[in-house]
Amino acid sequence: MCVPYDSTPPVAPISGAAIDTQDLVLASRDGTKFAAYHASAGRPGSAGVVVMPDVRGLFRFYEQLADRFAEQGMDAVAIDYFGRTAGVGKRGEDFPFMEHVQQTRAASVAEDVGAAVKFLRQSEGDGRRAVFTVGFCFGGSNSWLQAAAGHGLAGAIGFYGRPTSPGWDGSAAPIDRAAEFACPVLALMGGADQGIPVSDVERFERELERAGKVYGAKVYEGAPHSFFDRRYEEFSEASADAWERVLDFMSRHSS
Repeated sequence: MCVPYDSTPPVAPISGAAIDTQDLVLASRDGTKFAAYHASAGRPGSAGVVVMPDVRGLFRFYEQLADRFAEQGMDAVAIDYFGRTAGVGKRGEDFPFMEHVQQTRAASVAEDVGAAVKFLRQSEGDGRRAVFTVGFCFGGSNSWLQAAAGHGLAGAIGFYGRPTSPGWDGSAAPIDRAAEFACPVLALMGGADQGIPVSDVERFERELERAGKVYGAKVYEGAPHSFFDRRYEEFSEASADAWERVLDFMSRHSS
Protein backbone atom coordinates (compact mmCIF):
# COMPACT_ATOMS: atom_id res chain seq x y z
CA MET A 1 0.00 0.00 0.00
CA CYS A 2 1.05 3.57 -0.56
CA VAL A 3 -0.15 6.62 1.36
CA PRO A 4 -2.75 6.18 4.13
CA TYR A 5 -6.25 7.45 3.54
CA ASP A 6 -5.75 10.56 5.69
CA SER A 7 -2.42 11.62 4.15
CA THR A 8 -1.89 14.98 2.46
CA PRO A 9 0.63 16.05 -0.21
CA PRO A 10 3.81 17.68 1.12
CA VAL A 11 3.20 20.78 -1.01
CA ALA A 12 1.76 23.86 0.64
CA PRO A 13 -1.25 25.49 -1.05
CA ILE A 14 -0.54 28.82 -2.71
CA SER A 15 -2.46 31.46 -0.81
CA GLY A 16 -4.82 33.44 -3.01
CA ALA A 17 -4.48 31.18 -6.05
CA ALA A 18 -7.73 31.13 -8.03
CA ILE A 19 -8.60 27.66 -9.31
CA ASP A 20 -11.81 25.90 -10.27
CA THR A 21 -12.47 22.29 -9.25
CA GLN A 22 -15.07 19.68 -10.11
CA ASP A 23 -15.78 15.98 -9.78
CA LEU A 24 -16.02 14.29 -13.18
CA VAL A 25 -17.26 11.08 -14.70
CA LEU A 26 -15.28 10.34 -17.86
CA ALA A 27 -15.88 7.62 -20.44
CA SER A 28 -13.10 5.36 -21.66
CA ARG A 29 -12.84 4.22 -25.27
CA ASP A 30 -14.61 0.95 -24.41
CA GLY A 31 -17.53 2.89 -22.93
CA THR A 32 -16.58 2.34 -19.28
CA LYS A 33 -17.41 5.28 -17.02
CA PHE A 34 -14.87 6.12 -14.34
CA ALA A 35 -14.45 8.76 -11.67
CA ALA A 36 -12.05 11.68 -12.03
CA TYR A 37 -11.36 15.06 -10.47
CA HIS A 38 -10.51 18.22 -12.40
CA ALA A 39 -8.62 21.23 -11.08
CA SER A 40 -8.39 24.08 -13.56
CA ALA A 41 -5.86 26.89 -13.57
CA GLY A 42 -8.08 28.92 -15.89
CA ARG A 43 -5.13 29.97 -18.03
CA PRO A 44 -5.26 29.47 -21.81
CA GLY A 45 -2.26 27.58 -23.13
CA SER A 46 -1.32 25.99 -19.82
CA ALA A 47 0.05 22.47 -19.72
CA GLY A 48 -2.15 19.57 -18.64
CA VAL A 49 -1.42 16.86 -16.07
CA VAL A 50 -3.02 13.44 -15.62
CA VAL A 51 -2.50 12.41 -11.98
CA MET A 52 -2.34 8.62 -11.54
CA PRO A 53 -2.94 7.50 -7.94
CA ASP A 54 -1.49 4.61 -5.99
CA VAL A 55 -3.31 1.32 -5.36
CA ARG A 56 -6.16 3.02 -3.48
CA GLY A 57 -7.37 4.70 -6.65
CA LEU A 58 -8.84 8.17 -6.54
CA PHE A 59 -9.12 9.73 -3.09
CA ARG A 60 -8.49 13.08 -1.44
CA PHE A 61 -4.66 12.98 -1.48
CA TYR A 62 -4.65 12.99 -5.28
CA GLU A 63 -7.44 15.50 -5.58
CA GLN A 64 -5.38 17.83 -3.41
CA LEU A 65 -2.33 17.15 -5.57
CA ALA A 66 -4.34 18.10 -8.65
CA ASP A 67 -5.15 21.37 -6.86
CA ARG A 68 -1.45 22.02 -6.29
CA PHE A 69 -0.73 21.58 -10.01
CA ALA A 70 -3.56 23.96 -10.90
CA GLU A 71 -2.12 26.55 -8.52
CA GLN A 72 1.08 26.27 -10.55
CA GLY A 73 -0.85 27.12 -13.71
CA MET A 74 -1.45 23.61 -15.05
CA ASP A 75 -4.87 22.02 -15.49
CA ALA A 76 -4.93 18.61 -13.81
CA VAL A 77 -7.19 15.57 -13.91
CA ALA A 78 -6.75 12.89 -11.25
CA ILE A 79 -8.24 9.58 -12.36
CA ASP A 80 -9.59 6.42 -10.77
CA TYR A 81 -8.74 2.91 -12.05
CA PHE A 82 -11.76 0.96 -10.86
CA GLY A 83 -14.73 2.07 -12.95
CA ARG A 84 -15.04 -1.44 -14.39
CA THR A 85 -15.20 -3.17 -11.03
CA ALA A 86 -16.30 -0.61 -8.42
CA GLY A 87 -18.31 2.07 -10.24
CA VAL A 88 -17.86 5.82 -9.94
CA GLY A 89 -18.97 6.64 -6.38
CA LYS A 90 -16.84 8.15 -3.63
CA ARG A 91 -15.23 5.58 -1.33
CA GLY A 92 -14.18 5.46 2.29
CA GLU A 93 -11.11 4.22 4.06
CA ASP A 94 -12.54 0.70 4.22
CA PHE A 95 -12.63 0.28 0.43
CA PRO A 96 -11.05 -3.14 -0.40
CA PHE A 97 -8.82 -1.66 -3.07
CA MET A 98 -6.44 -4.59 -3.59
CA GLU A 99 -9.14 -6.89 -4.93
CA HIS A 100 -9.83 -4.22 -7.54
CA VAL A 101 -6.16 -3.55 -8.31
CA GLN A 102 -5.75 -7.25 -9.07
CA GLN A 103 -8.46 -6.96 -11.74
CA THR A 104 -6.83 -4.05 -13.57
CA ARG A 105 -5.44 -4.47 -17.06
CA ALA A 106 -2.67 -2.36 -18.58
CA ALA A 107 -4.68 -1.76 -21.74
CA SER A 108 -7.70 -0.52 -19.76
CA VAL A 109 -5.56 1.82 -17.66
CA ALA A 110 -4.14 3.25 -20.88
CA GLU A 111 -7.64 3.75 -22.29
CA ASP A 112 -8.69 5.61 -19.15
CA VAL A 113 -5.60 7.80 -19.33
CA GLY A 114 -6.41 8.44 -22.97
CA ALA A 115 -9.86 9.72 -21.98
CA ALA A 116 -8.30 12.09 -19.44
CA VAL A 117 -5.76 13.32 -22.00
CA LYS A 118 -8.59 13.92 -24.48
CA PHE A 119 -10.54 15.88 -21.85
CA LEU A 120 -7.55 18.10 -21.10
CA ARG A 121 -6.91 18.80 -24.76
CA GLN A 122 -10.54 19.50 -25.56
CA SER A 123 -10.75 21.95 -22.66
CA GLU A 124 -7.82 23.82 -24.22
CA GLY A 125 -9.75 24.12 -27.47
CA ASP A 126 -7.13 23.36 -30.10
CA GLY A 127 -5.76 20.01 -28.93
CA ARG A 128 -2.14 21.11 -28.96
CA ARG A 129 -1.41 21.56 -25.27
CA ALA A 130 1.45 19.65 -23.66
CA VAL A 131 0.12 16.89 -21.41
CA PHE A 132 2.08 14.94 -18.79
CA THR A 133 1.31 11.96 -16.61
CA VAL A 134 2.52 11.79 -13.02
CA GLY A 135 1.90 8.68 -10.96
CA PHE A 136 2.70 7.11 -7.61
CA CYS A 137 3.53 3.46 -6.79
CA PHE A 138 1.08 1.46 -8.98
CA GLY A 139 0.45 4.75 -10.74
CA GLY A 140 4.18 5.41 -11.08
CA SER A 141 4.76 2.25 -13.09
CA ASN A 142 1.65 2.91 -15.15
CA SER A 143 2.70 6.52 -15.73
CA TRP A 144 5.94 5.38 -17.37
CA LEU A 145 4.00 2.90 -19.49
CA GLN A 146 1.87 5.75 -20.87
CA ALA A 147 5.01 6.96 -22.67
CA ALA A 148 4.48 3.99 -24.98
CA ALA A 149 0.68 4.17 -25.18
CA GLY A 150 0.29 6.56 -28.11
CA HIS A 151 -1.13 9.53 -26.20
CA GLY A 152 1.34 12.04 -27.63
CA LEU A 153 2.52 12.99 -24.15
CA ALA A 154 5.11 15.63 -23.42
CA GLY A 155 6.50 13.55 -20.55
CA ALA A 156 5.77 10.76 -18.05
CA ILE A 157 6.76 10.99 -14.38
CA GLY A 158 6.75 8.15 -11.86
CA PHE A 159 7.27 8.26 -8.10
CA TYR A 160 8.44 4.91 -6.68
CA GLY A 161 6.97 2.81 -9.47
CA ARG A 162 8.29 -0.69 -10.06
CA PRO A 163 10.39 -0.46 -13.22
CA THR A 164 11.07 -4.17 -13.59
CA SER A 165 7.75 -5.72 -12.47
CA PRO A 166 5.04 -6.86 -14.92
CA GLY A 167 1.43 -5.76 -14.49
CA TRP A 168 -1.21 -7.73 -12.61
CA ASP A 169 -2.36 -9.08 -15.98
CA GLY A 170 1.15 -10.24 -16.90
CA SER A 171 1.71 -7.24 -19.19
CA ALA A 172 5.22 -5.99 -19.84
CA ALA A 173 7.16 -4.08 -17.19
CA PRO A 174 8.25 -0.50 -17.91
CA ILE A 175 11.86 -1.63 -18.44
CA ASP A 176 10.70 -4.02 -21.16
CA ARG A 177 8.91 -1.25 -23.05
CA ALA A 178 11.57 1.43 -22.65
CA ALA A 179 12.57 1.25 -26.31
CA GLU A 180 8.96 2.20 -27.19
CA PHE A 181 8.86 5.32 -25.04
CA ALA A 182 7.90 8.29 -27.21
CA CYS A 183 8.47 11.06 -24.67
CA PRO A 184 10.91 11.92 -21.86
CA VAL A 185 10.46 10.14 -18.52
CA LEU A 186 11.39 11.00 -14.94
CA ALA A 187 11.82 8.54 -12.06
CA LEU A 188 11.79 9.72 -8.41
CA MET A 189 12.64 6.89 -6.04
CA GLY A 190 13.29 6.08 -2.39
CA GLY A 191 16.74 4.74 -1.60
CA ALA A 192 15.37 2.72 1.33
CA ASP A 193 12.32 1.38 -0.50
CA GLN A 194 12.18 -2.24 0.64
CA GLY A 195 10.08 -3.27 -2.35
CA ILE A 196 12.15 -1.62 -5.08
CA PRO A 197 15.91 -2.24 -4.91
CA VAL A 198 18.15 0.57 -6.12
CA SER A 199 19.66 -2.00 -8.47
CA ASP A 200 16.29 -2.16 -10.30
CA VAL A 201 16.32 1.61 -10.73
CA GLU A 202 19.87 1.43 -12.08
CA ARG A 203 18.83 -1.30 -14.53
CA PHE A 204 15.97 0.91 -15.71
CA GLU A 205 18.36 3.80 -16.24
CA ARG A 206 20.76 1.62 -18.20
CA GLU A 207 17.96 0.41 -20.45
CA LEU A 208 16.74 3.96 -21.08
CA GLU A 209 20.31 4.99 -21.86
CA ARG A 210 20.80 2.02 -24.18
CA ALA A 211 17.57 2.87 -26.00
CA GLY A 212 18.66 6.49 -26.43
CA LYS A 213 15.74 7.94 -24.45
CA VAL A 214 15.56 11.30 -22.72
CA TYR A 215 15.14 10.63 -19.01
CA GLY A 216 15.91 11.80 -15.52
CA ALA A 217 16.19 9.79 -12.32
CA LYS A 218 16.77 10.63 -8.68
CA VAL A 219 17.12 8.20 -5.79
CA TYR A 220 16.68 9.84 -2.37
CA GLU A 221 19.06 8.16 0.05
CA GLY A 222 17.31 6.77 3.12
CA ALA A 223 13.83 7.64 1.86
CA PRO A 224 11.15 4.92 2.06
CA HIS A 225 8.43 4.00 -0.36
CA SER A 226 5.76 6.74 -0.43
CA PHE A 227 8.09 9.35 1.07
CA PHE A 228 6.18 12.10 -0.79
CA ASP A 229 3.77 12.60 2.09
CA ARG A 230 3.45 15.40 4.64
CA ARG A 231 3.56 12.81 7.46
CA TYR A 232 7.23 12.14 6.66
CA GLU A 233 8.63 15.34 8.10
CA GLU A 234 12.14 13.84 8.15
CA PHE A 235 11.97 13.61 4.36
CA SER A 236 10.53 17.05 3.74
CA GLU A 237 13.68 18.14 1.90
CA ALA A 238 13.45 15.12 -0.40
CA SER A 239 9.80 15.90 -1.08
CA ALA A 240 10.55 19.56 -1.79
CA ASP A 241 13.35 18.60 -4.16
CA ALA A 242 11.13 16.05 -5.93
CA TRP A 243 8.39 18.64 -6.42
CA GLU A 244 10.87 21.10 -7.89
CA ARG A 245 12.17 18.40 -10.23
CA VAL A 246 8.62 17.67 -11.38
CA LEU A 247 7.90 21.33 -12.10
CA ASP A 248 11.26 21.81 -13.84
CA PHE A 249 10.71 18.68 -15.97
CA MET A 250 7.31 19.94 -17.03
CA SER A 251 8.62 23.42 -17.78
CA ARG A 252 11.50 22.11 -19.91
CA HIS A 253 9.33 19.73 -21.93
CA SER A 254 6.20 21.85 -22.38
CA SER A 255 7.32 23.72 -25.46
